[in-house]
Amino acid sequence: MTLYWRGKTRDELWAQLLETGKREPGWDTLIVGGGITGAGLLSEATALGLESALVEQRDFAWGTSSRSSKMIHGGLRYLASGDFRLSRDSVKERNRLLEELPGLVDPLGFLFSHYHHKYPGPVSLNMLLSIYDLFAGQWNHHYFRRSQYLMMAPGIQEKGLRGGTRFVDAVTDDARLVLRLIQEATLKGALAMNYVQARGLLLYKGKTCGLVVRDTITGAEAEVFAKGVINAAGVWVDRLRKEASGRSHIRPLRGSHLVFPFWQLPVAQSITLMHPWDRRPVFIFPWEGATVVGTTDLDHQQDLDADPHITQEELAYLLAIVNHQFPSLAIKKEDILSTYSGVRPVVHLRKRRKIDPSKEKRDHTIWVEKGLISIGGGKLTTFRIIAHDALKELVPDRLEAKYSQKKKTTTRTPSGQAPFPKTLGPLLRRRLSGRYGSLCPELLASTSADELERIPGTDTLWAELRWAARSEGVVHLEDLLLRRTRVGILLKDGGLHQLDRIKSVCQQELGWDENQWEKEWVAYRDLWRQCYSVPNPVLKSKLD
Repeated sequence: MTLYWRGKTRDELWAQLLETGKREPGWDTLIVGGGITGAGLLSEATALGLESALVEQRDFAWGTSSRSSKMIHGGLRYLASGDFRLSRDSVKERNRLLEELPGLVDPLGFLFSHYHHKYPGPVSLNMLLSIYDLFAGQWNHHYFRRSQYLMMAPGIQEKGLRGGTRFVDAVTDDARLVLRLIQEATLKGALAMNYVQARGLLLYKGKTCGLVVRDTITGAEAEVFAKGVINAAGVWVDRLRKEASGRSHIRPLRGSHLVFPFWQLPVAQSITLMHPWDRRPVFIFPWEGATVVGTTDLDHQQDLDADPHITQEELAYLLAIVNHQFPSLAIKKEDILSTYSGVRPVVHLRKRRKIDPSKEKRDHTIWVEKGLISIGGGKLTTFRIIAHDALKELVPDRLEAKYSQKKKTTTRTPSGQAPFPKTLGPLLRRRLSGRYGSLCPELLASTSADELERIPGTDTLWAELRWAARSEGVVHLEDLLLRRTRVGILLKDGGLHQLDRIKSVCQQELGWDENQWEKEWVAYRDLWRQCYSVPNPVLKSKLD
């Protein structure tokens, strides 16, 4: 039978989930949601010695955690709005992740252009960045005059330009960060399963004591008991909460992005822009050998259970800022490689009517109702803080004992010394170590020399594709191309021109016959057309 996750079959993991949770008290911690919040919880709970399991109704990082803006940052706009605590916590967590996960979380320069009579000017931004750097414990920003700044950001709009400010934050591959956390937790004994849905709560004397879960692949359904159930389901968190309290506080907000070939929109650092239409900040930044533009911030009216997609209005909005800032490039929608959209689970607690989406606070909230611990909101950067706040409600004594001493704590497993082939340069070595940690030597030992080549147009090695298919819980082709690797958004038409080799890997590692491959390919093609392509019926996709 085909292996599924770390040497076990899916049937074996399902049996393990039920074996531990078949009678009270069951698992110490049962987590719902396989995004960054759930993955962070699994990592921290396992580090505390809790017997922990995680179930995800779709794929790991299927939701917002594979479709974010990829930034690990403190959020200057939170600081500008007076949310000092969130910004302080985010900056400290950014520094921790930069130190612990090099190659997965890496520093990125940010440029902010100053124009005459436009806010914020260099003085006000310097004040904010001084506080920002105070939180970080290091001076990390500098103002450049116009002539110097133009050398750092060639091609930008020069009319009215005074100069620019540079500061430093960080960037990551969000889906790989989720996988890294889950990977390390499972190496320490935790269990994680994707495509397992939490169907409802189990209650004993009015208190949550477990879940009814369903394997969406086989249709099998079972009761799983746990001492503590933590609901980290993102935009779906209210579904379980309603069983415990009948309340609902999540406001789904969509953020959409455009992906360009780097040569089409070359930026060496992230450029922060204030959109001329509404004065919202938008970023243009290098990522995985491409250039990403984002994000929008709109109420999400689409079906939460369907993959979100960019709209014509969002496309026009993002293209407008690109051409406003880089008029000489004459960027067109035909230049776009792909698009992607994520839905943020923002907490809306105000009783009055909804405010502008961009003015909603992005901090997290914890609810405890009938013993169910639910999490709403939060940022990619602060996943560990969110995990600690949730676990305080479950095992406060154990958490306090572990972290009471002022020692450096870490969520990672030492990566060891991987026997890197000489053909891999230092950047690729750093990249592999960051993404695979202690499993990097195993990945390299299991691959052939020809698979240590990049997939054309990406920084991803063929070896990573095979490793993911073999060892990382891939169920569908979209799992492999959109989340385990990012081939689906980095290559034109979702990787059409590499399908023969991808097919070979899938058939060898996943055991797919011709019928299964055809079924998976058609489903992936249709998904890519609907949710990752440019929404223009005039543009005929080469996927036909």
